[in-house]
Amino acid sequence: MSPAAKAAAAAEATGAPSSAFSAEERAAMKEHAAEVKKARGRQSAADKAAGDLADTVAKIDSFEEPDRSIARRLHALVAEAAPRLAPKLWYGMPSYARDGKVVLFFKDRKKFGSRYATLGFEETAALDDGAMWVTSFALTEPGEDDWARIAELVRKAAG
Repeated sequence: MSPAAKAAAAAEATGAPSSAFSAEERAAMKEHAAEVKKARGRQSAADKAAGDLADTVAKIDSFEEPDRSIARRLHALVAEAAPRLAPKLWYGMPSYARDGKVVLFFKDRKKFGSRYATLGFEETAALDDGAMWVTSFALTEPGEDDWARIAELVRKAAG
């Protein structure tokens, strides 16, 4: 067991807050555990896909503005530009996966108390561009040029 995990377990056992993880991080881990448990209960692939879509849309609908509008537009953009990517929740964030592996995700600003929402790309997105490239973008109020760039990145990430 890692030192951070030991500290978290000791803090949980005593009821003291853990310095290893913030309250937001602990909440995200609990959300992820609930997501995994819920997914295991879905029998067929069709049930899983329908449930994942419904969960993703419900999560997006729970966001405050302007994140709700940004996430809705991103969701529609992914469905159009990269229909191979499947929506699912990942640590309580809307994400889009290929073969079960997250390619991109949307983190609302409230998730970790940030001043902006984030569009992030995981390693599976393979956006490699030389020796250094961007894997996440701050979103406040994307304009049409920004949405065109996002669409291009999503298409490239989807492969």
